[in-house]
Amino acid sequence: MYVNGNLAARNENASRDFISHAHPESKTVVGRFAGGSSNHFDLEGRVSMLSFWETGGAETLTEIAKRTKVKSVDDEDHVVKATNRAALDKRAIQRISNQGLAVREPSLFYTFENDIDSSRDGMHHESQTILHELMSGKDGKIEIELSDGMPVNQRQAFIPLGGNRYSEYKDGTYVAPKLGATERRELEEVARERATMVKDAMKHAWKGYRKYAFGKDELLPLSNGGQDNWGGMGTTLVDSLSTLWIMGMEAEFREAKDWVRDNLDFGQVRGGVSVFETTIRNLGGLLSAYDLSGDKVFLRKADDLGMRLQKAFKSRSGIPYGEVELFDGGGAYNTGWHSNYAVLSEIGTLQLEFRYLARATGKSEYATDVMRALDELLKLNAESGLYPTFISNNKETTTFGNQDISIGAMGDSFYEYLLKIWLQGGKKETKYRRRYDESVNGIIDKLIHMSRPNYLTYVAEMKRDRVIHKMDHLSCFLGGMLALGAYTHPDGLQSQQAQRQLKTGKQLAYTCYQMYARSKSGLSPEFVTFDGTNDDFKKGRSRFYILRPETVETFYILYQLTKDPVYREWSWEIFQAIEEHCKTDAGYAAIHDVDTMKQDNRMESFFLAETLKYLFLIFDDTNDIDLLNTHVFNTEAHPLKTW
Repeated sequence: MYVNGNLAARNENASRDFISHAHPESKTVVGRFAGGSSNHFDLEGRVSMLSFWETGGAETLTEIAKRTKVKSVDDEDHVVKATNRAALDKRAIQRISNQGLAVREPSLFYTFENDIDSSRDGMHHESQTILHELMSGKDGKIEIELSDGMPVNQRQAFIPLGGNRYSEYKDGTYVAPKLGATERRELEEVARERATMVKDAMKHAWKGYRKYAFGKDELLPLSNGGQDNWGGMGTTLVDSLSTLWIMGMEAEFREAKDWVRDNLDFGQVRGGVSVFETTIRNLGGLLSAYDLSGDKVFLRKADDLGMRLQKAFKSRSGIPYGEVELFDGGGAYNTGWHSNYAVLSEIGTLQLEFRYLARATGKSEYATDVMRALDELLKLNAESGLYPTFISNNKETTTFGNQDISIGAMGDSFYEYLLKIWLQGGKKETKYRRRYDESVNGIIDKLIHMSRPNYLTYVAEMKRDRVIHKMDHLSCFLGGMLALGAYTHPDGLQSQQAQRQLKTGKQLAYTCYQMYARSKSGLSPEFVTFDGTNDDFKKGRSRFYILRPETVETFYILYQLTKDPVYREWSWEIFQAIEEHCKTDAGYAAIHDVDTMKQDNRMESFFLAETLKYLFLIFDDTNDIDLLNTHVFNTEAHPLKTW
C-alpha cells in the first residue's frame, strides 16, 4: 500500500484500519485490493492491477472505487511515484518479461487523456475513465491500456538497441558481481518465463512442420509445404527428437517416435547423401533420442544407419568419402566439387556418434573405423596444430590437399571434437586433449586478431599463408569451445593456459554478440569482414541469416560455466529478433538480408535441433544435462552421456 506516493505497508499490515489509524492525513492511496471479505491489500501483484482510489483521505476507502479520478497535480505525482516504485516488484518484472522484454529498473508513466492543461502549472485534471500505462525496459516498451480497470496488453515491435553496449565484457576479463539470494530468485523467475516463451516457439515451429511437412526433410515456411532435400530421411523430425524430449513435449515426441518406427527406411533413400550431415543430424538425433528416452526403437534405426554409412570408410587411405548411397549396393565417393579430397571438418566430426553407437550396440567396428581415420589424419605434421581444410583420400598415403586454414566453414568442428572425444571417454585418452591444446595455442597465436577502433577480438582465416580478416558466424562456436576447454583443463581452471583460453572465449563471445546487436534487425549476417576501417567490421557479401545456432551455443556454455546473467540477456535479444523477423504462420524463415529483413522460404532442421534447444537450455535450470561431468553435445546439439 502506497500512501501519498510512499510505501506505507505490505501484506497483512496493508489494511484500511492501518490507513485510518496511522495515516489519517493520507491524500492518495495506491494498492491492490485482495477481494472478498479480506480487509487487506495485496501489493505483490502486477503493476497494471494496482488500483487508485479517489483522493480525499482515508474515509474514501469505505468503498472500493474505480481508478478514475485525479484532482490535482500533487495527486498525480503521488500516483506516478507509487506506481514507479511498485514497478520494481519482482512479479511485475516477471510478468513484463513474459511479454517480451528484458527489464532493468523499469520506469512507469501515466498519461492522462483530455488534460485541461499539461503544463504542470497547478491546474486540475478532469476525471478520467482511461489511463495509459507505459512500461519501459532496456529492450523495448509495453503499453497497457486500462479501460474500466481491465488491461489490454500490446507488445511493441522489437527494436535492437545497437552495439557497443556491455563494453566491460570486451576484453574478456570482466567478472560480474555476485548476486544476492533475492536477485537470483527474481532472475530465475524471469528465466522460467522466458524458457516458456522459447518452448512456445518450438511448439509453433513443430505445429507448422507437422501440418505441412511431417516426415519431410524440411518445412517450407512461406509456401506452407515440405521438401526432401536431405535424401528423404525425415531430417527435421529426427533432428528435433532430443529437443522435443528436453522441452517435455511428450505427445509430440511419441508421435515422432511412431513415425521413426513405422516409416523411416534408410534403404529407400535414393542418391548420395552427405556422410557428415547425415551423421550429425540423423545418426546423432537417433542416438540422443535413445540416450534420453531409453527406447530401443531409436537404437535399432541408428544401427541400421551406421551400418549403411560405414561404406564411406572404404577409401584407400581409410579417410572417409564425403558422400554415400545408403541403399543396398550403393557406393561411396567424394563430393563433386572436391572429388580428390575429403574435408577436414567432415573427417573429424564423426567420432562422437560412431563411438557411442559402438558402445550401445557392442559393435566395436563402428569406433574402429572413425578413430583409425582420425589417427591417420593426426599423423600429419600440421604446423602449430592448424590443419588445412582439404585432405587427400584417393591415395594410399594421406596428404594435405591445400594450405587453407579455417575455424569456420570446413574446419570448425574438427577442433571441437578433439576436445569432446577426450571428454566423452572420461578424460582418459590424453593424446586427443594434447592435440586440442596444441591446436588452440595455434589458433590464439596465429589467427586471433583485434579490430579497430574498438579492439574487438576475432578469429581470422588463412589462405596460402596469407591472413584473411573474415569471420564466419560458424566460427562463433569457438567462444564456447574455449570456455569448455578451460573449465576442463588438466592443469585446472586457474592455470595460465586455461585462463588464456577462457579470456579469448569471452572476448569472442562479445564480438559475436556485436555481430547481432549492430545490425538493423538484431540478426547476424553469415560472415563479417575486418578491414581496418573505423567500423570494426562490415557485413560480407553473404548477408543472409539462416537461423544459425553457434552464437547462442557459446552463450549457453558460458552461462552454464560462469552463471553470468549477461549471457541470458544477450540470448534474449537474439530470440526477440528471431520472433520479430523470422516468424511466419507456419514456422520460422531464414532471412535473405539482415538489413532488409526479407524472408526466404527455408527453415533448416538445425533451428529446431540447435538454436531453439540452446535458447531453451539457457533459461531452463531444471534439466539433467551436466556439461562438466555427465554429457557431451555433438556438433548438432544432441546430448550424449559420457563414460
